[in-house]
Amino acid sequence: MKKFELTENYKMYCGRKLFQIRALVSIKDVVEAGETGGYIEKEGNLSQFNNAWVSGNAQVFGNARVSGNSRVTENARVSGNAIVTGNSRVTENARVSGNAFVTGNSRVTGNARVSGSVFVGGNSCVSGNEYVHGDALLLGYASL
Repeated sequence: MKKFELTENYKMYCGRKLFQIRALVSIKDVVEAGETGGYIEKEGNLSQFNNAWVSGNAQVFGNARVSGNSRVTENARVSGNAIVTGNSRVTENARVSGNAFVTGNSRVTGNARVSGSVFVGGNSCVSGNEYVHGDALLLGYASL
């Protein structure tokens, strides 16, 4: 059974048509069935399994994927080939792009930018105006 559908509501971003999602089932403490969420380019951007969700004005596009119990909220953006999984959160105005991989209980918040081949795992937090790019590896309780 599908947990969300693409609605007819959309916005254009950099030549891409991003569709607002609507929950088909309730996810405890996340969304009620019938409520709308954030914006994705295609169904493959958000897993139909577990409790992953995109809300607010958040956007996920390109080949990016949100899965597990992760959340992309507020005005956050996930793009390129980035993967957000586990129990991760990408919030506020944060950006995750390129081949970045965010997993575990990690947080990317504020105006933080994570791009390139960056791996953020464990209980790591990238926040504020931090910019992590290239081939960086953040593990354990790393905090920037």
